[in-house]
Amino acid sequence: MLTYLNLNLSPILKNTVSHLSFFALLLISIGYAQGSKTILRKDFTKHFSDYGVQGCFVLYDQKADTLYLSDLQEYEVRHTPASSFKIFNSLVGLETGVIADEHVVFPWDSVVRQNASWNADQDLETAFKNSTVWYYQEMARRIGAQKMKDFLVKTGYGNTSIDGGIDKFWLTGGLQISPKEQMVFLIKLHKNEIPFSKRTINIVKHIMIAQDTLGYVLRAKTGWGYQDNTDIGWYVGYVEKGKKTYFFVNCIQSKQKNIPDFGPARKEIALRILKEMEILP
Repeated sequence: MLTYLNLNLSPILKNTVSHLSFFALLLISIGYAQGSKTILRKDFTKHFSDYGVQGCFVLYDQKADTLYLSDLQEYEVRHTPASSFKIFNSLVGLETGVIADEHVVFPWDSVVRQNASWNADQDLETAFKNSTVWYYQEMARRIGAQKMKDFLVKTGYGNTSIDGGIDKFWLTGGLQISPKEQMVFLIKLHKNEIPFSKRTINIVKHIMIAQDTLGYVLRAKTGWGYQDNTDIGWYVGYVEKGKKTYFFVNCIQSKQKNIPDFGPARKEIALRILKEMEILP
């Protein structure tokens, strides 16, 4: 059930945000936790427009139990997870013992690929950082379809489909996940509420670190896939800042081919908003 709130904004605030739709806040009761407050922030969409893409940005302030999102409809639309699935794939590889830890090396198969950073031996940590597809494909083959499916179902990850092949289902196959489901997965990961050992979860949290400063720690993963003649981009993760944790999911789409800034837009839109919300400096 959706509940609208009429906000009596002061003239000063109205003038400040008159060119945005911030004053049209929508409070709804469908957040991560029952009773949490969800706020529609249409003004976030200006960042998507700047890059010529569409999409949805979601931010969950755990301490305030408040969810901010740019688009209600897109919040629940499923897309291919592409390389954002490397978070889950890493968990399963570790939990099944296919890899013992983040230092297990898979030798490069000598196939020269377009991404130069992939053309070398890789361990889990470098493969995650470089988003090395072949490493994760090999790991998925070693895990096997049945074990992978079991963990997808137990965790409730997206639609849990492995159609399209064990080494392609998250890239060009049937697996799809919504921004809402990505958000729930990240929160449960952070709270150790997924069906994996604490050791496995801690290793994955470690390899997810993108920035580690005195003021905050940012853990995240990108993804870029193609579905229904549309480029799909992800940047998902969370920021730990003192005693506060902020979870975010950015999902962008474009039917226009060869947008030069599509790759950077996945991260840059998210980082812009996190800075705008004064979560990052």
